[in-house]
Amino acid sequence: MTTEMVDWELAVSLGTRIAGAGPQVSADEAAATVEELRRGADRSTSYVREFTGLDAGGLTAPVLVVDRAAWVQANADGFATLLGPVIDKVAEKKGPPGPVTQAVGSRITGAELGGVLGFMASKVLGQFDPFYAPHESPAAPSPVAGRLLLVAPNVVHVERELDADPRDFRLWVCLHEETHRVQFTAVPWMREHLFTQFTALAESVEPQRFLDEGLQRITEAIKNGSRGGSLLDLLGSPEQKEILDRVTGVMSLLEGHADYVMDGVGPSVISSVESIRGKFNERRKGAGTLDRLLRRLLGLDAKMAQYRDGARFVRAVVDKVGMADFNAVFATPENLPTLAEIHDSDAWVARVHHA
Repeated sequence: MTTEMVDWELAVSLGTRIAGAGPQVSADEAAATVEELRRGADRSTSYVREFTGLDAGGLTAPVLVVDRAAWVQANADGFATLLGPVIDKVAEKKGPPGPVTQAVGSRITGAELGGVLGFMASKVLGQFDPFYAPHESPAAPSPVAGRLLLVAPNVVHVERELDADPRDFRLWVCLHEETHRVQFTAVPWMREHLFTQFTALAESVEPQRFLDEGLQRITEAIKNGSRGGSLLDLLGSPEQKEILDRVTGVMSLLEGHADYVMDGVGPSVISSVESIRGKFNERRKGAGTLDRLLRRLLGLDAKMAQYRDGARFVRAVVDKVGMADFNAVFATPENLPTLAEIHDSDAWVARVHHA
């Protein structure tokens, strides 16, 4: 796979430096946090299965409790997987760049990606990486693609910031992230469907135009403060917006479903869940001006809308047709809600259930 257009080593190195190590913890506290997060993920599997009716059978995906540096490396690997085919096609059409152009361009792109990863690595509590493909072993059956990452220092940082009960907060985080693991293991076509959409979006981007206008947009956003949208919102062509709408519809479903599940299961197993949810919702709004600006530029405001709008969609459909009929959404790609249907659950019910 041709990846010389991105200096991945620089991206990882810079991202790790920007992210920092996180809060100070003793060796004993770190070990206890890792163990509790692992137990929380294991406990959450049965909670999610019983609440949703989604059953992956014997299929599962590994759970990794990581630090910020490992999260940066994992996501750089994920970007390489997504961008690899696109980079290969660009090289086929235009030929390989000259050595100077390649060296300079790859470092610029690596530095940009490293900056994004560094900022995100200090924020993310957990993430299911559906595009991770483990190597097959002759001694074992083909492993399931994907892995669940739980970022221990960020969990500790946020639970301290919210003054939340650590045991309750860690299980609450695990409920959300485990729902994603169940979604992708119980619905095996979801990975390929998302990969196809992301690849189509990446292939539609003109790299030089995106770079030039992206830098201009960042400058304008800094000057204008809170005004303006994310880079994708402002640079997207009609084709890109159509693909992005499809991706946003799917991601809103997945994120909203995970939030719905954690709030549905939480009260029965987490005594302080109401307090945690209230404090966490306030935190999601962002802190200072720079934090809010970066969130907007990176599309994280849209991410927050996915949680809210998706959970509203799931709640409305389950209230109308019940959980079993809601699960028709996972039957085929054609049953996934469009972005318009995320905001009009009755339209999805009418289309899929002819009601």
